[in-house]
Amino acid sequence: MTKNGLQIAKGENELYILPSMANRHGLIAGATGTGKTITLKVLAESFSATGTPVFLTDIKGDLAGMCEPGEDSPKMQERIKKLELDNFNYHAFPVQFWDVFARQGHPVRTTISEMGPLLLSRLLGLNDTQTGVLNIAFKIADDQQLLLLDLKDLKTMLVYVAENAAEYTTEYGNVSKQSIGAIQRAILVIEEQGADQFFGEPALDIYDLLKTDRDGMGYINIMACDQLFHSPLLYSTFLLWMLSELFEELPEVGDLDKPKMIFFFDEAHLLFNDAPKVLLERIEQVVRLIRSKGVGIYFITQNPADIPDSVLGQLGNRVQHALRAFTPKDQKAIKAAAETFRQNPNYKVADVITELAVGEALVSFLEEKGSPAMVQRAFILPPRSLMGPISEQRRSQAINQSIMYGKYEKTVDRESAYEKLQAKMLREKEEEQRQEEQAAAEKERQAASRSKPGRKSDTFVEQMTKSAVNTVGRQIGRELVRGLLGSLLKR
Repeated sequence: MTKNGLQIAKGENELYILPSMANRHGLIAGATGTGKTITLKVLAESFSATGTPVFLTDIKGDLAGMCEPGEDSPKMQERIKKLELDNFNYHAFPVQFWDVFARQGHPVRTTISEMGPLLLSRLLGLNDTQTGVLNIAFKIADDQQLLLLDLKDLKTMLVYVAENAAEYTTEYGNVSKQSIGAIQRAILVIEEQGADQFFGEPALDIYDLLKTDRDGMGYINIMACDQLFHSPLLYSTFLLWMLSELFEELPEVGDLDKPKMIFFFDEAHLLFNDAPKVLLERIEQVVRLIRSKGVGIYFITQNPADIPDSVLGQLGNRVQHALRAFTPKDQKAIKAAAETFRQNPNYKVADVITELAVGEALVSFLEEKGSPAMVQRAFILPPRSLMGPISEQRRSQAINQSIMYGKYEKTVDRESAYEKLQAKMLREKEEEQRQEEQAAAEKERQAASRSKPGRKSDTFVEQMTKSAVNTVGRQIGRELVRGLLGSLLKR
């Protein structure tokens, strides 16, 4: 950090990002192997050094080394000398490790109710009709104050809604058993991907990502995603949920000297692939408004064309690494990427994009009044922390010594929709048994004083017998449904 801002790169000039402009979002783009990860590390380290917490995902396992100081090497010395970094020193940064699967970090969970039907529909891959039915299930749960904490709550709620569809159709809309069945099958799919570990309590408190250490440095929250990334839809929906939580939970703060948090969204194209229109509109709204909450979002992807124009236009701070022009489609994408920069009269940006060396980039950060600076060709500074993974022993040490240790490690299963609906069905069963017993007793009493044979109309006892038969039939149906509930919910 200098009076000019955070130095990120150096070419003919030193290039700085202004902390006051960092919440205007950003983009790191470039082909595989061109230096995007290094740029991500340098930005994250710089923000942390100013006291700004950072969240990022570690897909390849090579970001964990940020908790250790870097190691000197001939290659590093060459880069330091080339960029004339006189005061360069290696430095560790405060890190918190997180993991949906609770293997490489503190567990990360949310509840079904908190995620809501829109994101859950995206995760389950539902069509419009199925999404409508899921919305109805959520509305009924909300109206009856039934908490949906985990997947067993959701599955129980769906069966309950299916059983009582006739009762709810008039008030909430049509509920077909076919749609319920499709949703249940989709739930089984994500369970096989490990999503059941993501839903439950204690749910993540988003403020736990906004911590600084005792020296005033912002924690770098690293989410282990090497396994999660095998389920791209779960990965992207999880990150979108986090953005939504930040947007909904944080207060408006206006313009700050530095952001409250920087959120890096790696492999950003997954967020937008096959997303329905209503979800794209919500993403655009979150990106547009979340900066007033002091949060900067930095998308990382291979090509700027992966980002919808409505979102791309809001990304003011840009680092463009090399792109390759192998096909006409690639050439068109390069031209489009070049046109997003404020042009430099000294060279043709579209040509430079294909010529950039590894670690070199076209850089344009926002100036003090919010306008983009002229694009410049420069080398990204080397990171100060360790490049690469760390040992399992070092990771375990960091987790056990974390200020978060013990808060999320033990799951809690409090009373929710599953327990309440099970209790309700048990009461209904007991009531039906009581009615059946009363009907049988009445039948025996009337048998003693039965009228003479030959009556054509039903006696009271016959009417009660028919009622009992109907009751028994309903009871069998309920038992079968409850049996199905048991087989689906017991794991």
